[in-house]
Amino acid sequence: MAKYERRLVGNFDAVLRLCETTVMQGSLTASYEGGSDVADGDLRVAVRVFERYSGFSGSRVSLNLTLVGGGEQLFLSAIASGGSRAVLFKLDTVGETNFLETLRAEVEKQYPVQAGEGDFA
Repeated sequence: MAKYERRLVGNFDAVLRLCETTVMQGSLTASYEGGSDVADGDLRVAVRVFERYSGFSGSRVSLNLTLVGGGEQLFLSAIASGGSRAVLFKLDTVGETNFLETLRAEVEKQYPVQAGEGDFA
């Protein structure tokens, strides 16, 4: 499992669109598996699940993306898992890390980390 979490200030729809586009364009084998959206007043939550093929492990890797927002205060959580073909324990997490890294790099390009701010994981 690989995880990236970050607080952001921005437009909820723009950040969600950036994440979806980045994941889908980051790999020829990426696919959108499903999602969910809920809103209650100013609070919004979007959950997205993606998969892609990992050539390193020869299996599929999933990425679960959750975006929570109240106004322009946002929290992004992205967790990648899968990709190992081991029976009892994971032998590699390269596919997970690579899947997540594409998203992390683009988010930080568009929303640079400010002084005193950092990843949660």
